[in-house]
Amino acid sequence: MADINNPVDSNYLREEELSQAIEMLFFAYRDFTREPYNMLAKIDLGHAHHRAIYFVGRNSGTTVTELLAILKITKQSLARVLSQLVREGYFLQNTSAEDRRKRLLKLTQKGIELERELTANQRKRIATACKTAGLEAVTCFKNVLQGIMDDGDRWRFETRVKKSNRATIRRGI
Repeated sequence: MADINNPVDSNYLREEELSQAIEMLFFAYRDFTREPYNMLAKIDLGHAHHRAIYFVGRNSGTTVTELLAILKITKQSLARVLSQLVREGYFLQNTSAEDRRKRLLKLTQKGIELERELTANQRKRIATACKTAGLEAVTCFKNVLQGIMDDGDRWRFETRVKKSNRATIRRGI
């Protein structure tokens, strides 16, 4: 993966270009989340539920503390979200065998199905955009996203991104 600190042509760093990039992120995020949020609203869940479902699906067996670190929300907010997801049968919450103070989170089959429904359109959007943009642009896009992230979260993608770039090359995207 390219170094995110490499200098860029100064034309991309002009005020108008930066403002346009911010605006594009807003529109992209709005459109990227519209369908899942509409689906969730029909079952009385919101965007915090969506993020919890997604990240527990990606990290089955994660602890409540780890999920708090990912979502960066208060314990009280997460407690409300988790209690609803457990009550409605989307999550299982078990005590860790190694440390009884830790609660491990896992999606139920109902939760797995909901996560798949919520991300199906998002996966299609990303796949279509990546195929259209090409490999070099996809690699650049991932570098830009990592550059936007706080330093404390970049480690999560260091090996994943390298592996996915190799997989992308093999598939010819």
